[in-house]
Amino acid sequence: MIDLTRSIVRRTRTLTLAALPDEVRSLAVQCMQDAIAVSLAATDDELVRILRAELEEAGGTPQAGVWGSALRLPAGAAALLNGTMAHALDYDDVNLAMPGHPTVAILPAVMALGEARGASGAEVMAAFVVGYETACRVGPVMAPSHYEQVGFHATGTVGTFGAAAGCAHLLGLDEEQTLHALGIAATQAAGLKSMFGTMCKPLHAGKAAQNGLLAAKLAARGFTARPDSLECVQGFARTHSPDFHPEAALAEPAGGWHIRANLFKYHAACYLTHAGIEAARMLREKPGVTAERIAAITLRVDETTDRVCNIAAPRTGLEAKFSHRLTAAMALAGLETSRLDSFTAEVAADPRIMALRNKVSVELQPGFGVTHAAMDIRLVDQTTLSAEHDAGIPAASVAHQGTRIRAKFDGLAAASLGPARAQALGDALDSIERAGSVAELAPLWAN
Repeated sequence: MIDLTRSIVRRTRTLTLAALPDEVRSLAVQCMQDAIAVSLAATDDELVRILRAELEEAGGTPQAGVWGSALRLPAGAAALLNGTMAHALDYDDVNLAMPGHPTVAILPAVMALGEARGASGAEVMAAFVVGYETACRVGPVMAPSHYEQVGFHATGTVGTFGAAAGCAHLLGLDEEQTLHALGIAATQAAGLKSMFGTMCKPLHAGKAAQNGLLAAKLAARGFTARPDSLECVQGFARTHSPDFHPEAALAEPAGGWHIRANLFKYHAACYLTHAGIEAARMLREKPGVTAERIAAITLRVDETTDRVCNIAAPRTGLEAKFSHRLTAAMALAGLETSRLDSFTAEVAADPRIMALRNKVSVELQPGFGVTHAAMDIRLVDQTTLSAEHDAGIPAASVAHQGTRIRAKFDGLAAASLGPARAQALGDALDSIERAGSVAELAPLWAN
């Protein structure tokens, strides 16, 4: 039996900021900016208000800040709230190795712990990358069935391992303590895909951050767990998937780092709708294509997306984010799917959008690729037009991507903080590795 958990820990635990290539550091900053931006945009979301009220009522020693607020909470509670808030709009980044949303499960944990301990920006950045790389090694062990067939939400399950590893690194835990932290994480990790389209999906990210942080802190105090939590009999991998691929976890990713394959969102919906949205946008730009002239729409997507984002007739803004038919209709109708206010119950019930939605036929194709979509539209004059897109290809230029992420940050953060403070916070995140303490950021995001 391969000593899998230990092998993963040995590949990630001792990473230092100095060992990270410049491109990886830039990507880490982009992940941080993106997660905090989408969090700031979600501060007034109903699910965030409910969770914040509960945590405020519970109280406790104020150790870490809540993004977009002057509120301070115990580190675990801050990780829970920030992680949930970061995933509330489903506008955060993705990595297909998990497969899921890495940053929202990991960054809230290491940032809250970093604040509580007065850690430097460089220390938090290194811890974040450790957590990211760990999660992206754990995910392939159980792929694809863990997510696709069995129905676990990897952001909540695999993300817990990433949060624990990042926090263990920040606490300076040794190899054995880190193994115990991952074991404590393993026995807490949860998250069900059946909850997509409800308030529980964002909660998965928050719980991953909170549980990973707790796992590392308990391990630091001497709390123990099995050191082989991933691979042991009745361990995490064996109980959560019929697949077991240790070789995939230990393989070196393209370019040497999993974070190089990070995918950012430019549409405020489930990532698996993005290829369809892009195909629709391409078709809308063709001469003569208007919503009124479209007679029929065929959207071909991978069959596994049926269990993720194929709500046929969504009624709420949350459900709208998980509907191939509605998101395609919105894009064809010219709605700006990067805008948060495009995903509302009112838009879902708009007669014009519903009429277009009802013309969409979703064809589920085996082995098509979860980030790939092809669309055909037939116009009233019988003209047929086609387009396809693959949303699973990372940006060719990290620098150009950084410009897009900063623009996304400025737009979302300015709506919450105002342009001047948004610029100050964005600039501080750009230079976070030079920050003496991540606590310096708190006054900038407070609102």
